[in-house]
Amino acid sequence: MSAAPIRVAVAGAAGRMGRALVQAVCEDTALRLSGALEAPGSALLGADAGEVAGIGHAGVVLGADPVPVAAGCDVLIDFTRPEPCLANLQACEQAGARAVIGTTGFSAAQRARIERAAERMALVLAPNMSVGVNLCFKLLEVAARALGDSVDIEIIEAHHRHKVDAPSGTAVRMGEVIAAALGRDLAACAVYGREGHTGERARETIGFETIRGGDIVGEHTVMFMGAGERVEITHRASSRANFAQGALRATHWIMGRERGLYDMQDILGLR
Repeated sequence: MSAAPIRVAVAGAAGRMGRALVQAVCEDTALRLSGALEAPGSALLGADAGEVAGIGHAGVVLGADPVPVAAGCDVLIDFTRPEPCLANLQACEQAGARAVIGTTGFSAAQRARIERAAERMALVLAPNMSVGVNLCFKLLEVAARALGDSVDIEIIEAHHRHKVDAPSGTAVRMGEVIAAALGRDLAACAVYGREGHTGERARETIGFETIRGGDIVGEHTVMFMGAGERVEITHRASSRANFAQGALRATHWIMGRERGLYDMQDILGLR
C-alpha cells in the first residue's frame, strides 16, 4: 500500500516563483497541492492555482487566509516577503504544519521570531534553495580558509528589476559563510557599494555590489583577489525551476523532522 501524498500549500502562488512551485508540486506524484495563498486584494483571488500557473485546472483556488490553508497542509512553501511570511508561519505553528521558507530580507527581530517557532515546529529557512548555490556556499568556505587574509574579497550579485531587497539574501549568506571561515564579524567588515574618495581598500573588508535590471533570475560571483592571481566562484540561474526543485527536496526531507531550524546544507549533507 503506497503512502498518502504529502499535502503541500504554496504561498505567493500567483507570483513568478509561486507559479514555478505550483507546477513543480503538481508534477511530483509524491506530493499533492492542497492550498495556495496570495496577497489580500489580489485580483487573482478565487482563481484556480493551476490555471494561473499555466498548467491547467488543479482544483485549488487562490485564497488570502493562511489559517485554513495551514490547517489543510503538511508543509507550506513560502517565497513571499517577511511580513506575510511571518503571518503564514504563525498559522503553520498553530496548525502543526511544517514550513519551507525561501523568503529573504528578514530583520534580526523577524529572524528571532522564526527561531522561536522552530522550537515547536520543523522548518527549513534558506536564502536560496538551489542545490548549486548551496554547493557554492561550501566551496566558498573552503576557498576562504585556504586563502585566508591574503586576498581581497568582493561579492557581486544581479537580479531582476522587481527584486525589493538588496543585497540579495544569497549574497548576504555568502558573506556570512566567508566571514565565519575567516573569523570576522560580517556586520563590522561589510562594505555595501563605494562612491567618492574612499581611500585604499582595507584588507579585512568584504565588499558587496548590487545590480538590478531586466529579467535576470539570479547571478552571484565571489572574487578572491590576491597578488598575481584571482579566484572566482560563480553561480548563474537561468530558470526558477532549480529553486522550485530545491524547495521540493526540502519538503520531502522536512517530513522526517518534528521540530528544529534547518537549511539546505543540512538537507544536502554538506555540514
